[in-house]
Amino acid sequence: MNVRPPALSAEELERYARHIVLPEIGGAGQQRLKRARVLAVGAGGLGAPLLAYLAAAGVGTLGIVDDDTVALSNLQRQVIHDSESLGRLKIDSAREAIGRINPHVAVETHAMHLDAGNAGELVARYDVVTDGTDNFETRYAVADACAAERKPLVTAAVGRFDGTLTVLKPFETGPDGTPNPGYRDLFPAPPPPGMVPSCAQAGIVGALTGVMGTLQAMEVIKLIAGIGEPLVGRLLLYDSLGARFDTIRYARAKEQAGPATG
Repeated sequence: MNVRPPALSAEELERYARHIVLPEIGGAGQQRLKRARVLAVGAGGLGAPLLAYLAAAGVGTLGIVDDDTVALSNLQRQVIHDSESLGRLKIDSAREAIGRINPHVAVETHAMHLDAGNAGELVARYDVVTDGTDNFETRYAVADACAAERKPLVTAAVGRFDGTLTVLKPFETGPDGTPNPGYRDLFPAPPPPGMVPSCAQAGIVGALTGVMGTLQAMEVIKLIAGIGEPLVGRLLLYDSLGARFDTIRYARAKEQAGPATG
């Protein structure tokens, strides 16, 4: 049975007018955004701008996973939260902010820590997943769950002044029939404990998370609307101090294809 796409109200037509006039998106693409269910793992530095822009874009349902509370040191970069949110769960603060941005967006909150045992069940309920976490255990658990459940994953990471971004669809093949790479092809194993300093230890420029989180949102919109070329098999590198973007291609490890600059 064919599912009829949700109609856009007069208010929504005006709200999303700048999308709808784009031939690449149009009314049909905006309806796809309205139907979409996106799970954001993390409502911190990367998740904050990501959620704000996906809400503004009209993604119909946003799921948020985070078990942390808002701290004063978060506010330098986690722009979906404010001083009135201190001490509250980030998922609750983010839900209220999304409601202020766009009342047409439904928000599902999950106050939990994702791991290999519970990630699959949650991931299966969404169309696209984003990862903005700050630890490798969760990154691997989310990536493995998305691969098993055949869900696209938009994953980003940030350092002090640099960031990376890629899109993972290892359950599909590329235009040449070659299987797409997965997270473990890019990062076969996590670094030894203590090798990568935490944000609290090393510091981070707040605006950097805005750049990378917004780029994540753009990749999500492309995936949902079916436009452009997502960063599948490509790792985007951003050097904020040098104001430079580079792209590195990567492939399935078993193919033993060395990375080449794209």
